Amino acid sequence: MRRYFLWLFLLLQALAFSYAETQADQHVLTGDSAKPKQADDDGFRPDMASAPSGGQQPGMDSWTYKGAKNQETTDQQPGAELVHSAMTELRKLYQPLHHKAKRHQGVVSLILNFALKAVPTLRLTAPPAETSQPTPSLSGPLLHASKLLNEAARQNNSDALYILAEMNFYGNFSHPRNFKEAFDNYHKLALLNGNNSALYMMGLMYSTGIGGAVEADQARALLYYTFAANRGHTRAQMSLAYRHHAGIGTPKNCDVAVKYYKQVADKVIAWYRSGPPGGMRWVDEAHRIADELGGVYGEGASAYSAGRESVQKSPDSYASIEDIIEYLNLMSEKGDFKASFNLGRIYYEGQRGHEINLAEAKRYFYEVAQQYWVKGQQVQNPKPGLDKYAAKAAGYIGRMYMRGEGVDQNFIRAKYWFERGSYLKDSQSQYSLGLLYLNGYGVPVDVPKATEYFKAAAMQDYPYAEVALGALHLDQGGTDDLAAANHYFELAARWASIESYYYLGELNLLGVGREKSCSAALGYFKSVSERAEPFVSSWAEANLAYDDGDQELALLEYLGAAEQGYEKAQNNVAFMLDPEQSLLEIPQWLYRRAVKSPLLRNPRLALTYWTRSARQGNIDSLVKMGDYYLHGIGAEPDVDKALQCYQGASEYQQSAQAMYNLGWMHEHGVGLQQDYHLAKRHYDAAYEINEEAYLPVSLSLLKLRAKSAWNTFTNGAINSIRDEPVEKKHWSLREWINNFLQEENAAGQLYDDYYSDEYYDEAAAGQNGAGQMPGGDGPDFDEDGVLDSLIIMGLVVSLAFLLFYRAQRQQRQEEARRREQEGGNIQPQQQPPPAGAAQAPFPQLGQPGFGGWGAGGVGH
Repeated sequence: MRRYFLWLFLLLQALAFSYAETQADQHVLTGDSAKPKQADDDGFRPDMASAPSGGQQPGMDSWTYKGAKNQETTDQQPGAELVHSAMTELRKLYQPLHHKAKRHQGVVSLILNFALKAVPTLRLTAPPAETSQPTPSLSGPLLHASKLLNEAARQNNSDALYILAEMNFYGNFSHPRNFKEAFDNYHKLALLNGNNSALYMMGLMYSTGIGGAVEADQARALLYYTFAANRGHTRAQMSLAYRHHAGIGTPKNCDVAVKYYKQVADKVIAWYRSGPPGGMRWVDEAHRIADELGGVYGEGASAYSAGRESVQKSPDSYASIEDIIEYLNLMSEKGDFKASFNLGRIYYEGQRGHEINLAEAKRYFYEVAQQYWVKGQQVQNPKPGLDKYAAKAAGYIGRMYMRGEGVDQNFIRAKYWFERGSYLKDSQSQYSLGLLYLNGYGVPVDVPKATEYFKAAAMQDYPYAEVALGALHLDQGGTDDLAAANHYFELAARWASIESYYYLGELNLLGVGREKSCSAALGYFKSVSERAEPFVSSWAEANLAYDDGDQELALLEYLGAAEQGYEKAQNNVAFMLDPEQSLLEIPQWLYRRAVKSPLLRNPRLALTYWTRSARQGNIDSLVKMGDYYLHGIGAEPDVDKALQCYQGASEYQQSAQAMYNLGWMHEHGVGLQQDYHLAKRHYDAAYEINEEAYLPVSLSLLKLRAKSAWNTFTNGAINSIRDEPVEKKHWSLREWINNFLQEENAAGQLYDDYYSDEYYDEAAAGQNGAGQMPGGDGPDFDEDGVLDSLIIMGLVVSLAFLLFYRAQRQQRQEEARRREQEGGNIQPQQQPPPAGAAQAPFPQLGQPGFGGWGAGGVGH
């Protein structure tokens, strides 16, 4: 009976929302969801103090209050003057956050830091009670603004309801968080006129149960996400698409998921193309917090930082961007043009935690160019490699003029620099010249000429030129053209080009030039949606809050991105809520640890997001799931589920922790049959995956061998450790040479990947892959390196053999001459007697044969 009442209640709510859509007398500042909006002129948004929240990004679907600039629209609502006065008070409290520079500690600082933490902090007072902190009282402008907004909310002013809801949920303007009050305001606003942002936030709160305002209810979360998505809310569309893709609260449905992902992807591409020539660009903010610490289990123990994964990390993974810039500055002052170019790229592209500085980028690019061109003429006898970097610098300078970045937009100047770079075969310059002729930027439209430039850049594997060529072939529509378009888009997709992903999603969805594939189309559209971070997500705000130490606000911002399907955000939420970040329990009287706020103590939610992260391929998250089920954290203890998680993670052969856990389970008979031999095999496998596990594996094996020996001595029923036969491999000469060449080739490739100039350029510049135009050429491979090494090795072996043969020959000739000079009667060498025969005694002095025997012993 209760189920029927629930469905009746939901039906009435749906009717209320549908009726609210027809009401035009109550204005809500939702904006046009189809058109990307720009930020406020003054940079102030009322629903955020320390960070933009609730979708307040350029191009998002929630409203932006502009005070007097929207006076004619806000005056239509009752209480508009009260809201305007409240905004005046809140502007006094607006303090935007900025990225804080992070610098890695030196060895001495690191040792001192750990030493200070190790010093016991004996306290004479009792530990603080783990209760919720008292709600701070309001005062000053915040108190006055809250009173005005509450008065306007009582008059059903939609702006006041939304601002109060955001302030209570995110704690904007240092307002104390009150999730129950936030939900009530969202709910009232949704019933009032179906505000899509309010509907989305209600879905978020029902999905997570965050703050305890409502019980987690995935059915209602799906319902409110659907309402908001159908009204065009971008984040709700992503959240709904991910739920249908992953089967959260509903059966998996590729068709529904791809429908909503495509709606988001269409908006993203429209926003991307609305930027300056070449499209929007931005700095990637998505990252895992745990990765900065070496992974979920720490450096060396996590799949991220151990085994094969540790080999794939770049050399600058352990250096801060400030250290890199300091080093490059030093080298640049010494005249190193490579360092100057890399500094220009760092300042132009930007990185997470390092803002873009176009003035500095321009200065360094000009510094490189002026070393090659002096007064418009090429210098005589330039330094080796300078022409290549000067061409790249010219491409970036031209791009800045073409896009109006740091300089006034000037297509003529852009063309001048692009022609310089194109003459020296710079792929970015070639592509950009094609862009000028294709669109008629400062030159007459000339599609054939543009196509030639695109082809020249595509020959160097430049992704944006490949996308442009693919689009030109796609417009032709012929069978061969469709095949060529697919080929070019796939080439560009290897470089994570957002437009290539979009085109491939369309082609797979419609079956143009290939078989229809819903799953492939979904993957491409999902990638397009997630890559446009500033348009669809709150990654930047979450990172700012985390760097500033506001973990509660960071959690709430990461939570929204996690609901949208970002695996890295799901990992961050789970990691922040993880109660088992350290397995070493230190007594509370010895080391005083900060007590987590109630909002950060939610193991049930942590397990939820470990699970979602694991389903998207994160191995460490899958191992964490096993830990939670094994120890009963966030769920009832379930050894079978823990075993499935560990076995699933071990199949990738990348997690030493998973292998070790399986060995422990075999050793103690937890979830598996007790078997010392299988336990040893898993411990050995953990060491093979990660050699840094030598100490724990050795200690565990020492204990295991002792237990196995006692089990064998007492004739126990447990399978003891047995020595496995080792099959000795006998290699032929051909197999030996092939293995040698493979190892040399792998070592050479690893060296090239880590230390080549091309890799150094890309790593130092901080590739973000988001709307940028990479200036580097395609990777170069030395095909003759192995052959040269083989020839040199053969010559060395031949020379050594000749020297050995010559020495042996000279020794034999010397012996022959010595014997002739002595004139002794040398007897021919006799065969050794058969085994067991009596040995003849040595001939004595004066006996026959003594002279021959004595002469034969000379020199031996």
